[in-house]
Amino acid sequence: MKPIRPILLLTLALAAAPALAQQDLDEISKDIVARAGQTYGNLDTISGDIHIEARASTRTVNTVSGDIELAEGATTGRIETVSGDIQAAGKVTAGKGVGTVSGDIYFDRGGRIGGDIETVSGDVGLVATEVSGGIETVSGDITVGIGSHVRGGIKIEKNENGSSMNWGRPPRIVVGPNAVVDGPMVFERPVVLYVHRTAKIGRVSGATAKTFDTPTAPKD
Repeated sequence: MKPIRPILLLTLALAAAPALAQQDLDEISKDIVARAGQTYGNLDTISGDIHIEARASTRTVNTVSGDIELAEGATTGRIETVSGDIQAAGKVTAGKGVGTVSGDIYFDRGGRIGGDIETVSGDVGLVATEVSGGIETVSGDITVGIGSHVRGGIKIEKNENGSSMNWGRPPRIVVGPNAVVDGPMVFERPVVLYVHRTAKIGRVSGATAKTFDTPTAPKD
């Protein structure tokens, strides 16, 4: 007689397989919650918010107008939204970059972004965050805060019509204490650029840096 235990274990494993598969969550206007410590596939919603709890893992996160919040230690691939804001607590990883049209982007201490940060008019704020790519925007403010490291550069692009005319106030670009921007900083339209005395930056074109040595940059 063959042992029952191996057959029983195989049966239990097969029964559990669907539960272990990465689950995709899709909504229109309802909020989506990825529970702490769980693994998910793609999270997609139109107007609902997406909340990713501590140490949860997802493949991608996408909204149109909903906000995206990631708790400490959450991990995902790419994060994208049109007008929603992206708020990441400490030690959050976005392995394939972050993108918005008008939504703001904020990553707290220990964040890791494996790719570029791209936005049209949203603001970008980083605190002690590592970015393997660069940061691109048209009219958003950028703060590479204390201890952050952007391995690519920073680019402020012209408006879609190719004009470098200043529509509204110039974007405010701040590179804070002990922050590093390895790549070139290219400004195709007027900006206000502040660089802390302890920061390290690459080549700058299209702007003249104003040096500061206070904890925060001066008010415009």
